[in-house]
Amino acid sequence: MKWSKIYIICSFSILLISSCEGFLGKKTDLDFIEIPEYLPREVAYVPVEPVLEKYAKPIDIIAGFDELIYIVNETTEEIISLDESGKELSRFQLEGVQSIAQDRKLDLLAIGTTDRKVGGNINKVTCIYRIDLHGDGNNYGLEYARIVDTIAHPLYFKSTFSGSDNQVKFNKIAVLADNRFYVTRTGIDNNQQKVGGPDDAILLFDEDGTYLTPIIVNTPNGFFRDYFKKPTGISSFIQPPQISAGGPDHFVFTSLSENTSIKVQVIDYIESDFGASYEPRILLDVDSSVADGNLNTPERFSSPVSTLVTGDGTNFIFVLDQDKDSLFQFTVSGIEGVKPPVGSATSKYQMASFGGLGDGLKQFNAPSAMAYKNKILWICDTGNGRILRFKLTTDFQ
Repeated sequence: MKWSKIYIICSFSILLISSCEGFLGKKTDLDFIEIPEYLPREVAYVPVEPVLEKYAKPIDIIAGFDELIYIVNETTEEIISLDESGKELSRFQLEGVQSIAQDRKLDLLAIGTTDRKVGGNINKVTCIYRIDLHGDGNNYGLEYARIVDTIAHPLYFKSTFSGSDNQVKFNKIAVLADNRFYVTRTGIDNNQQKVGGPDDAILLFDEDGTYLTPIIVNTPNGFFRDYFKKPTGISSFIQPPQISAGGPDHFVFTSLSENTSIKVQVIDYIESDFGASYEPRILLDVDSSVADGNLNTPERFSSPVSTLVTGDGTNFIFVLDQDKDSLFQFTVSGIEGVKPPVGSATSKYQMASFGGLGDGLKQFNAPSAMAYKNKILWICDTGNGRILRFKLTTDFQ
């Protein structure tokens, strides 16, 4: 009897639903809805205005660990500090200043020139100045700066000068997590057996400025003391912000050698049970369906004067080519371009490199350096006497 009642109720319910039109509502006609067509969103660097045009010849720029921007103006031989909005804060005059870096103790390391007696004559030689920004200990800023050390070539590794020493040049500095630092050095004497290594070298200094060694590179063909040819730009992977800066001693460097086809390389610092060594990173070519280029593509660059690794998790490697008046953008794995945004109809990395000779907002004239802070890219457009700023379109909300 019990099962009969259940059967009768279920049958009645089915009959009611099937026979009563609109019991659950009429079926909605969806023909009026247009199927969306997904198109790739444009990926590009958008100029941020105003342009900073008050600097006659800006040749270097960094984003500091102290959250400030520092510029080198070659015409006035000055280091200039700015806040994030571009407002000038202070200036510091320094002989022959060409480039700067900041360590995690917030000291500035500046490459300039100094007078030294060479062969009975007073010559200007390349040097590294350490600049303390803490003043008397109660204040901080470029207005309180004082030089506390000078590392003059070649006195960090020998006590006498030779005829070619005044033709040696320090180019760029890259700071490591523990405040040791790399320096790119170029010159005319590339005898790899010479004391202090060949003039074309990347040098490692201790945090107090003590010279440690030229970097020796381990390749499948053996160890090379003279691996670097006209090294100029360099960037470590230790970048602001201070709170997250850290990691291994890897670096990216650029070469201006006419005889080198691959002019930008990543060098990894590898530690194992058998010791530690510096090794070129192998960046495999990608399929054209993934991206259109690679950092190690031969002849990709002509005169790459500067490179920069971002430290905020975006994992970009930027390269400035002065001959091509252009900025090139890669991922940390060497893929040229930017991963397409969510909702894009393509998964292929989108080209974001740009430039060309001119004075437009996305053109350059002999660009020389760049900085990156809070997803804003700052570029020294040296030939046009200005600082340009850019933001990636995929970073806009």
